[in-house]
Amino acid sequence: MSRHVTATRRTVMAGLGAIVATGSVGTAAAAAESEWTVEPVETDSTLHDVVSANAGRFAVGGGGVLTAPGPDGWRTLRAGGPTGNGNDLYGASVTDDGERVWFVGASGGIGEYVPATDTLVDHSAPLDNTNNYNDVAVAGTAGEANVFVAGDSGKIYYSFENGADQTWDYVTPGSGSALPAIDFHGPKSGHAIDTNGRVFATDDGVTWTAIGIEDADVTFYGLDSDAEDDITVSGGNGSVFTYDGGQWTPDVLGDADLTDVETDGESGPTVGNGGVIQELTSEDRYLLQTPTGENLNAVDVDDNAVVVGSSGTVLRR
Repeated sequence: MSRHVTATRRTVMAGLGAIVATGSVGTAAAAAESEWTVEPVETDSTLHDVVSANAGRFAVGGGGVLTAPGPDGWRTLRAGGPTGNGNDLYGASVTDDGERVWFVGASGGIGEYVPATDTLVDHSAPLDNTNNYNDVAVAGTAGEANVFVAGDSGKIYYSFENGADQTWDYVTPGSGSALPAIDFHGPKSGHAIDTNGRVFATDDGVTWTAIGIEDADVTFYGLDSDAEDDITVSGGNGSVFTYDGGQWTPDVLGDADLTDVETDGESGPTVGNGGVIQELTSEDRYLLQTPTGENLNAVDVDDNAVVVGSSGTVLRR
């Protein structure tokens, strides 16, 4: 995340609606199809998020599972979450130096994993709050990160001191609707989305302003915040919205609910239900062939892309 997307791609995105209208989704040239392979995974729990750290990739999911690739496939590092009670984990993020993996989940679960020492720090239930947390964004280096947690209560819990006790506070940016995703492109600058069709922006980590999206008429699921004027949101019914600092450009890519989106330079994938992966490039848009019909929940594009989803599904390109 937090990589700049060029104006060239935005121009293309603005014209994609016309392509969809012609029915060209799913009829892309064979050269645009990527080869995806299913990787062996020790767990069959649904995986909800995947991130890259210096030590490699890490995914989190049902039952509090934390998993990472090994010589013979993805092995389970933890099976109970930060508190050991087995609550599901939904979101993950990595410090800017790649040294720590943070994750959040049900019943107020917040964990900080240190790959170098295979240790886990429990930061759960800030301010004694045990609501479900859907996503986390961290900005800064290991041990000194700003931590932002979004959840079902519509509140964003934040700590500017690495989640230490007594350093948490919270803010409600909107009407109290659930917040499915949060992403930061700077130390205290980023965006969040809610289930009421709103996108919120902050430049101090505390004060949030609604910046759209009017008449979206779909539920938002995925968010990629690369700059103040460079945001992508994915949602229901194949919807993708891009922001250039002045206006939102809507687009429809098929009809699958698109649960996550991540851009990388001039291109980036969006993933969704039924094994759908669609690639946005500076020249066109493609529906990629995948070897699964499972619902896909998250994508990480660092190096070769990895996608995770239901029933312990992991796809690698």
